Amino acid sequence: MYTAETRAIEVSVEPVYLEDESSPDEHHYVWAYTVRITNRGLERVQLRNRYWRITDDFGRVQEVRGKGVVGVEPVIEPGKDFQYTSGAPIATPSGIMVGTYEMETPGGERFDVAIPAFSLDSPHRTMRLN
Repeated sequence: MYTAETRAIEVSVEPVYLEDESSPDEHHYVWAYTVRITNRGLERVQLRNRYWRITDDFGRVQEVRGKGVVGVEPVIEPGKDFQYTSGAPIATPSGIMVGTYEMETPGGERFDVAIPAFSLDSPHRTMRLN
């Protein structure tokens, strides 16, 4: 589990490699990741936008931006959380993801919340020492 906190909003991520959906012979590796966003603050927030930076084993970067997550822009009340699962395919047996969520307060203030960097590791990765 990977965790980060920004302005009393905690984001935890747990990635899982999906062997059944991956095709290593075709350079197609797939992960699911479950995200839990917990509002430890005193006012509600609404998740408006997401930004992901996905880097594969070769250093190739893919950026993903969009409204909400999994088709919704959830409102998270103080003391509550929101959880969802999504997925990411890449062309190498490992990589890393990191990003931000743009949140909005009832007063219209918008701020970014860090999504912790997390590893995408499959059993197909060969270790290289130097």
